[in-house]
Amino acid sequence: MKKIMIIDGGPRRNMNTAQMLQKVAEGVKSVNPDIEVKTVRLYEMDYKGCMSCMVCKLKDKASNVCKFKDALTPILEEIAGADGLVLGSPVYFGDITAQMRAFLERLAFPWLSYNDYSMTAPKKMPVILAETMNGKPMINNSNGYGSMENCISNALGKPWHVKAFNTYQVKNYERFELAAFSEPAKRKWREEHWEEDLQKAFDAGREMAEGK
Repeated sequence: MKKIMIIDGGPRRNMNTAQMLQKVAEGVKSVNPDIEVKTVRLYEMDYKGCMSCMVCKLKDKASNVCKFKDALTPILEEIAGADGLVLGSPVYFGDITAQMRAFLERLAFPWLSYNDYSMTAPKKMPVILAETMNGKPMINNSNGYGSMENCISNALGKPWHVKAFNTYQVKNYERFELAAFSEPAKRKWREEHWEEDLQKAFDAGREMAEGK
């Protein structure tokens, strides 16, 4: 039976990124409830980015799965045998979160050969890249997954993109110094777009499970 790994790179358990990833999971399950879907929350784990230990590059022992031992090790091993990978992150200062970047270093560096610069993952699999951001589409300054997306594309295949713009930052704007934002305008945008964004996430999960 298929297994889909969902990696949540956001700090909040029930806000925008988490909700979108939950919809991806629901989309997968709508195809076959027996498909295993595992969600990993990076902010709840104790791990580091690439340690430059070079163990994955040892002669006659080279590995395309990171061998540094910490809380991330078993997750990377599970991904190596999975049938689909979903990555989700809010956008901070135009980029994915530090936790997601550190995770991607550990995931992708072992794929890279310093013999011929090829990118080889343990197996090909479909990938969904999800982003949630405060910016609007017309002024989008997100770098997305940046250079890591090229690594993912070369090693695993071209990913789906699921993006949500102009998201709610907090549930109650009156409690915070956020005068640059119009809460009524944010609410109106959310009412017009959020359910559509969630549906796109659901559809991406369904298509991943269907193998489209």
